[in-house]
Amino acid sequence: MSMTTWQIDSAHSSANFSVKHMMIAKVHGGFEKLSGTLQYDPSDITKSSVEATIDAASINTREAQRDGHLKSADFFDIEKYPTIGFKSKKIERDGDDLKVTGDLTIHGVTKEVVLDVEGPSAEMKDPYGNTKIGISATTKIKRKDFGLTWNAALEAGGVLVGDDVSISLDVQFAKKV
Repeated sequence: MSMTTWQIDSAHSSANFSVKHMMIAKVHGGFEKLSGTLQYDPSDITKSSVEATIDAASINTREAQRDGHLKSADFFDIEKYPTIGFKSKKIERDGDDLKVTGDLTIHGVTKEVVLDVEGPSAEMKDPYGNTKIGISATTKIKRKDFGLTWNAALEAGGVLVGDDVSISLDVQFAKKV
């Protein structure tokens, strides 16, 4: 097999995160608009690469006031940094799964992260004749590493927003024809 190009099918993909709130429970949210391209060579996975862009304004935590705060200069500062980006540098097998190392850019700061990836799935045809594959990926980051330092002290001690952010991606790709 040779290299094939796949586009992210944003209608069937999600980029989600969770972070501790008030040191009690995790708050979950996601981004509704993502795009990107996978260059995929199943015969030599190390030749494959992926690039993705997330529209930071598409953040949704199911709470309009919180979403507004997250879009502000206190957090993502979407006026100045409208996108979140990822570009792979290395893809390698890890048993049945993959490790994807790449540069994640949030809030104008780029740091290397490693995604633990399940997949890609077997190729499937959708009802419209499009060929699709899918992956699931997870990683953890510290938001302060990306300049997202806003916080508030709690009266009882501790902080309002945790530093550890869990990220989970479920992405469906459509083969580009």
